[in-house]
Order: sequence, then C-alpha cells, then structure tokens
Amino acid sequence: MADPESMNDIQDATSPGAALGGPVACVSKVELRVACKALLDRDTLNKSDPCVILMVQNQGQWTELDRTEVIKSNLHPVFAKVFTLDYYFEEAQKLRFEVYDIHGTHSIGTRDDDFLGGVECTLGQIVAQKKMVKPLFLKYAKYAGKSAITDLFSKSDPFLEIYRINDDGTEQLVHRTEVIKNNLNPVWEPFKVSLISLCSCDEDRKLKCLVWDYDSRGKHDFIGEFYATFREMQKIGGGSKVTWDCMNPKYKLKKKNYKNSGVVILSDLKVRANRYSSCSVAIDFTASNGDPRNSCSLHYINPYQPNEYLKALIAVGEICQDYDSDKRFSALGFGARIPPNYEVSHDFAINFNPEDDECEEIQGVVEAYQNCLPKIQLYGPTNVSPIISRIAKLSAGEETIKDASRYHILLILTDGVVTDMADTREAIVRASYQPLSIIIVGVGNADFTDMQILDGDDGVLRSPKGEPVLRDIVQFVPFRDFKTASPAALAKCVLAEVPNQVVEYYSHKAICPMPPVPSCDSPTSLANTPTESLPAVGTTA
Repeated sequence: MADPESMNDIQDATSPGAALGGPVACVSKVELRVACKALLDRDTLNKSDPCVILMVQNQGQWTELDRTEVIKSNLHPVFAKVFTLDYYFEEAQKLRFEVYDIHGTHSIGTRDDDFLGGVECTLGQIVAQKKMVKPLFLKYAKYAGKSAITDLFSKSDPFLEIYRINDDGTEQLVHRTEVIKNNLNPVWEPFKVSLISLCSCDEDRKLKCLVWDYDSRGKHDFIGEFYATFREMQKIGGGSKVTWDCMNPKYKLKKKNYKNSGVVILSDLKVRANRYSSCSVAIDFTASNGDPRNSCSLHYINPYQPNEYLKALIAVGEICQDYDSDKRFSALGFGARIPPNYEVSHDFAINFNPEDDECEEIQGVVEAYQNCLPKIQLYGPTNVSPIISRIAKLSAGEETIKDASRYHILLILTDGVVTDMADTREAIVRASYQPLSIIIVGVGNADFTDMQILDGDDGVLRSPKGEPVLRDIVQFVPFRDFKTASPAALAKCVLAEVPNQVVEYYSHKAICPMPPVPSCDSPTSLANTPTESLPAVGTTA
C-alpha cells in the first residue's frame, strides 16, 4: 500500500511529555508513496478518477493530513505525490488511506465523490517493510480491490519512471520524475530514493526504466525503455557519466537501421547509509515470582486475562517487532531449573532449542513462554549478567565489521533484586561499547533500587573497578506505574531513549552502517534509511 522511500537523520524534538520532565522524543521525516490496483469502476462512461487521502488518528479522531493528485480514468493508479510525515519510533502512529473517485476540477472534496475503499495500518509497519500490500475495504468490511505499494525524442513532454523488478517478476514503481515540457534534451531534477525501495539492497537487481511523452488525458505515448542495476550506476565518477540506450522494441523490429530512441545519462550519484534492529527477550523465572499454579504468582496463567509478564511483553514487543529485521525474537529465560536434568540455568532458550532460540513474532514468544512454565522449576538466584554478556557478544560480532548495519535491543522482564549486581554492572559497562540497548521492565511490587542504579539516570553507572559506561544504554521502568495506563504508554516510555542511543553509538564509532547483504530479508528500520541521490538525470536524442 505504501513504500517508505527515505528517512532523514534523527533530530531532537520536544514531545508533550518533555515539558513535564518526560523523555525527549526523537522524530524522523519519512516519505511515503502509494499506488492502487484493481479499483472499483464507479463511472458509467469512463473509468474512475482516483485520489488517495491520507488520514491520521489523533486522540481517537481521524483528520486529513494530505492527499495525492487525481489521476484521470485509471483503475491501477501509481501516484507521484509524496506524503511526508514525522515518524516517532516509540509510538504506534495510526494511518488510514482512503481512495475516492473524484468528480470535477474545481473541488476535490469527498462529500459528493464515490468512496472506492480504505485501509488502516501503522506508520511503523510501513517503515519496517520494503512494500506493504493491503486490500481495500468499503463500509461493512466489503472487499473493494487491492492496493499495492506500482513520439520519439521529438518535440515531446518527457518524463522517466524507474521500476524495481521483484523476485516474483512483478514490477514496483520506485520513482517518477517531473514532466519537462516541449524538450528534446530534458534534464530532470535531482531526487532521493532509498536503496531498499530501489533494489532491496541487491546491487545486481534489475531496474526497468521507462520514458514517456506526457499526455494530459492520461494516454501517455511510450518513447522507450532500458534496464539498469545499482551496480552499474556506481560506475559513475572521475568526471565520467553512465549512459543507457533508450530502446523502443516496436521500432527495433520495424526499422532496419534503428539505433535507439535517445540516450539516458546519469550525471551524479550519492549514497547514504542505514541502521536496523534485532530484538531479544529475557524472562525472570526465579522462585520469588511465586508458584505459577497459584493465582497470586506473577507467572500465573489466567485464562481470562494476561499476567503482568505477558502484558509487558506484548506492549513492548509489538512495537519492537515492527523494527526487527526478520520478525524473529531470541527468547531466553534465567533463574530456573530446566529439563532434562533440572539444573539451574541463567541463560536458556524458553523453546528448549539451544540451536535455535528464536520465536516467530511476539506471539511466538508468548506461546513459548506459556509452554515453558509447566516444564520448569522456578528457582534462583536472579543472575542477569550471563544473558547481558551473551547478547553483548552477539552484538560485538556486528561491531567488528566497520560498516556494521545492525543494532540490538534486549528486553529484560524481572521481578526484583539482582543477585549478581557487581557482574551485571561489569557486563553493562562492556556492553555499552557494542550496538546494544537494554530495556528492563520491573514486574510486581518488589524493591527496584538496583534497577534504578543500572538505569544510570541519577548518575553514571560504573563497573566495580570504577570504569564508567561509554554511553547510557539501560532504560528501566516499573510496570506498576503503568497498570492503569494503556499498553502504548508503557511502550512509549521504555522505547523513548532507544533512537538517541542508536545515534550515540554510531556517532562515537564514526561509522555509517551499510545496508544488509542482498540475500537477507528486508530489515526493519530503527533510525536512518539509506538514501541514494540521483541528481540531474538527463536524456539526449
């Protein structure tokens, strides 16, 4: 339904909570493009003239933010309009896209227009995906189509379209230039597009480029096409330019001496970098939580409502999973006796598969947690350092690569006092040098003084030998403070510091994380999307 095309550098912005002494929010600019296919045809004589209106939800009310241009007589429109939004990592920002058949040229209000369908999602879901495809629905959940996020060089009005060819052979519109009127040698304006959108970070992925002669009725004349790759584009430099012959297959077959329909020239290229996240969860299974079979236990599985561990896990996890590269969570436990020998473990996979401790999405973690409880014996002590050291070691594998692209988030759910406080402080100091943030949610009514010390908000955390952390990477929040608040409020509070921690890490290392290897699934964006700039693309006859 929408493509997140680019994201600018994170900037500080004061949130409403900041005025009350709350955390300072981080805001990024995100650009979205939309397209539709198989729209309903509401016009009697012609096809629908669609326009997409973007709505945002604020305090439960939907208001219009912006709208696309109207595309005449088209049931598969690909809109050139770019929606620019402020993106807050820690918030679930709800969006609604409504498609209308517009009548008249003077007013494009929706009162007298035909509603072709709508769809809702969150901005985080769009940012996290290469492309979001969702069906459109009319009122009462009725299906209304599916949206998708798709003369020679004589005196013509040329414009250029760039399409990415996906693995399944489908084509995705990446960029459409402006129309240059009555020009044989157009030079289009510079533009930016993310490498994820351009080629899914695969430098050898084919790009199909089409040149058209604009027609105001929507019946554009095909001039020619060519195929390119991002690897070819990178050959530019040292004053040299990259060129492609623009070919019209029809003329090539008919004309014996046909050479081309013009030449397309790439005159400049600039590349910026990106960062992504990977999430892990660690759950406290010490005996201080109480017998899970007892309704007073913090681990009691109530068939009618989730316990505090599940509430915290779902509230934070559902936000985090929008930014996890593969939607798989490493799910760990500590402080329990585990089968088959029932020895105490402070670092075990709650799915009991040490070779693959990951679960599919946050729901998979919930199911693994519920299946794990009857099979283990809650014990102790509350040793947190082994899991922190494990995830820090995993993060260090990324840090050793000078163009490291992945950032890690560790969510720890615990009920109280840390037994290995000295080792935990040492582990956090070591971890502060790695691409890692640690979120601790305190469950229950125990004394969380140790957790507040680890947070470091009241002073710089130091190792037992006095070494300070390189940067503050721990955020602690007691769940009891949010018992009557919405899950979104908890998630916003615990995640508010993460974007700044990401920026601090990469700034300290003075490295620009590069996109992931092409064979990987498209990762989730945490901070800056990679942006390539293609200024002054020109054509000559």
